[in-house]
Amino acid sequence: MLLLHGWPDDASTWDDVAPSVAGAGYRVLVPTLRGFGATRFRNGASPRTGNSGIHAIDMMALMDALGIERFSVAGHDWGSNIAEALAVGWPDRVERITMLSTPPRLGGMPTPTFEQAQLYWYHWFMATPRGEQAVRADPHGFAHIHWENWAPADWFDEATFRRVARSFDNPDWIDVTLHSYRSRWENAAPDPRSEWLETKIKATATLSLPTLFIKGDVDGVTRQESFATVPKKFDGPFEMVGLPGVGHFPTREAPAKVADLLIHFLNGDRP
Repeated sequence: MLLLHGWPDDASTWDDVAPSVAGAGYRVLVPTLRGFGATRFRNGASPRTGNSGIHAIDMMALMDALGIERFSVAGHDWGSNIAEALAVGWPDRVERITMLSTPPRLGGMPTPTFEQAQLYWYHWFMATPRGEQAVRADPHGFAHIHWENWAPADWFDEATFRRVARSFDNPDWIDVTLHSYRSRWENAAPDPRSEWLETKIKATATLSLPTLFIKGDVDGVTRQESFATVPKKFDGPFEMVGLPGVGHFPTREAPAKVADLLIHFLNGDRP
């Protein structure tokens, strides 16, 4: 079971989920995404890219290095779209996917409604030179405002945020972050090595593998109306679960519930 974190977060988002999944008999892998934490680019000339496709290629390189042929994957936020990309690119190796909080990009990303675009202000902000300058000047402050806005008040303590924010001190975090958001709206090209996969995601209307989608019912960045089209993207076994009172970070806000859903899903008890 591959567990993938999102943004602005790190692999510790799974700390209260992974032990339960492992206790249910699954081998659990919780990698850190490129640009976060202690990760480093071995080639200084490599582009600091962050589109979903190149993250998926990273994960397949990890699976190959570990000799793992078939696996399931759960991803939160960025990890949600990486899970989707893995299923599109390697359908013979991915058994099941769980997506948390962030809708799929199958078939391409339509321009959002004005209401959703308002919540995506940070996407557009990072696409501008002044926005980039502001993020480079205060990356922790930029991440912190999303923790404040994306879930109910007082859902986290400052000590936790400070621990997680150390992952954002990675020298590549800002460049990977900027590229991730710019590339999704075609303000930057995807990593050339992943163009084939990004093209395939846009050309894929639906997925048929078993899929569980978990969302918070008070998510502060994705309007509930934006989740309405998610079931149409899956023509196989599919279930969407909304968590009352939970915002954008279910793995941190309701880890016991997420772990329970994952275990039942992996065991084939649901959907």
